[in-house]
This record gives sequence, C-alpha cells and structure tokens, in this order.
Amino acid sequence: MKIGVLALQGAVREHIHHIELSGHEGVAIKRIEQLEEIDGLILPGGESTTLRRLMNLYGFKEALQQSTLPMFGTCAGLIVMAKQISGEDGYLDKLDITVQRNSFGRQVDSFESELDVKGIAEDIEGVFIRAPHIEATHGDVDVLSTVGDKIVAVQEGRYLGVSFHPELTDDYRVTQYFIEAIVKPTLTEKV
Repeated sequence: MKIGVLALQGAVREHIHHIELSGHEGVAIKRIEQLEEIDGLILPGGESTTLRRLMNLYGFKEALQQSTLPMFGTCAGLIVMAKQISGEDGYLDKLDITVQRNSFGRQVDSFESELDVKGIAEDIEGVFIRAPHIEATHGDVDVLSTVGDKIVAVQEGRYLGVSFHPELTDDYRVTQYFIEAIVKPTLTEKV
C-alpha cells in the first residue's frame, strides 16, 4: 500500500520511516494531485494554525474535506481533523470530536507517557509536545486511549486521531494499526 504524509510541516520523514517499517511505501504529499495516488494519508503534527494556513494556500482543505481517504492525524493533524475546536469551528470535519489545543501546557511542559491504546497495545510510548486533548466525542467515535481523564486517541471509521507523536519514537505500531486495521479494509471495499 502507498501511504501519504502531508508534507507542509511536521515530522514528515519520521512518519515515512514508520510507514516503511510497517512494510509499505511512504510518500511526501506536496500537491493535491498526489492524493489520487495514495491509499491513506497521515496529517502530521506541527502548529495547527500554520498547518491550516498552508492547507488553504495549497488547496488541501477543500480536497481533503471532499476526500474519503482514510486519514490519521497526530497532534496538530488531530486538531485539523476535528469537527469542533474548543471555542471555534472545526477545519476538515472528519472526526466528530471537540479538541482543546495545548491542553497539557506549554513547550516546557512536554512529556512522555506509556499508553494503553485499545486495539493496538498496552505499552505505546506517547510523546506529548504542546499537545491537544479531546474534550468530547460524539456519534460513533471510539475512545482508544486516555491520560488521566483526558482523551488522547480516538477512531471514527476510517479516521484515526491521536494527541501525541508516535513518529518521534521507535515504536511504529500506531502507524501499522492505521495501515492494517483502517486503510487495508477500505481497499477491499473498492474492489
């Protein structure tokens, strides 16, 4: 399978490395035309306001809103996938959730935590950098993990979102889950 990583900002190389460790081809997505060539898309972290501006500038907002590609958002990617951002409207409206930006504090408050992520593993290393959390879920959103009372990982159908940065660790199981449990089944739907 060919999995794209939106290459506007964030840890693109690290995500591609995790895709490759999962046994698949990773490609940096820099143009909307490339979306036709991939089976799934990862929206990496970074700064969500900047990410939204760049997505607008390069035409990705409309293309991704209309797309049925499976998507996996990490940190800022989660924020842009949300239908609601605390105090403002969502952006891509893919996950029926409300997110709170920077809810774990500033850059100096960054931390790592071992997470029990439903359906993946009980020992996933989560790197939280100015991370959001999911304040509320709606509809058919499945909560996959929490830190304390804060939701940090969810899935809704073909969309996966996490507050943390799995790509900044050596553990590629979250990416592998996205590919094998979310992307792969959608390919059989197309046949």
